[in-house]
Amino acid sequence: MADNTGAEHEEEMTLASPPPEEKKDEGGGAPEWMATFADLVTLLMCFFVLLFAMSTTQQETYKELVQSLRSALGAQAVPESGTREGLTMHAVPSEEPSETQEIDELGAMIEKEMEDIVSEVRELVLFNKLGGEVSVTKTEDGVVITLSDLLLFAEGGTKLAPKGLDILEKVASVLAKLAYHVKIKGHTDSEPISSALYPSNWELSSARASTVVRLLVQNGVPPFYISAEGYAQYHPVATNDTAQGRARNRRVEIVYERDSIARQFADMSAK
Repeated sequence: MADNTGAEHEEEMTLASPPPEEKKDEGGGAPEWMATFADLVTLLMCFFVLLFAMSTTQQETYKELVQSLRSALGAQAVPESGTREGLTMHAVPSEEPSETQEIDELGAMIEKEMEDIVSEVRELVLFNKLGGEVSVTKTEDGVVITLSDLLLFAEGGTKLAPKGLDILEKVASVLAKLAYHVKIKGHTDSEPISSALYPSNWELSSARASTVVRLLVQNGVPPFYISAEGYAQYHPVATNDTAQGRARNRRVEIVYERDSIARQFADMSAK
């Protein structure tokens, strides 16, 4: 009887107690495989961004290359980006040099020739120790070789001094090599002169220039390349108020004008 009561009691307890609940998964969010997938997508995006950037750079580089080749070969000689392979490209003859290019080349040739003239005369001056008596300069208008009046002539006269004669003969050896027109310009100071031969400084400056011309022609300078001009006192390089200034103004200039050299080069290229 007692056993039955205990068994019934246990059965009642068993029926009364609820069934054990199943364990729920702890935690939340995306599954673990999503992290790996996100990394993969990020890497792919970076890869395609790099490809895009590289293709853009190459396209710009190609455009620069095309522009460079067009300049060298002609505007139609280089195909555009994207031209299909196998397309026949007909060669286009190169264009004639533009007028601007020809002018630039001519200017460079003139500059070099003027520098060569200056170099040869300076070498002559240094070799003969003529500093202060003979000078040469390159200006915008040409090359100017200046000879001091004290070196060439006695005061108020047109007869060459022995030293001036010797120097002019050496200068002529340089000038005889040049096939350009050369102007011989005589200058005086502002002191007036009046004589039967030279009523004014106009006649004196012209006569001195003519004397130098005759000597240069005698020593090999072609006469059809040379001319004499007198400027009197009206183109001074120093003041006439001092003896030193007047001495500088009394001079003879041998001038190779840039325009004359340019014409000679133009005539040579036209032949």
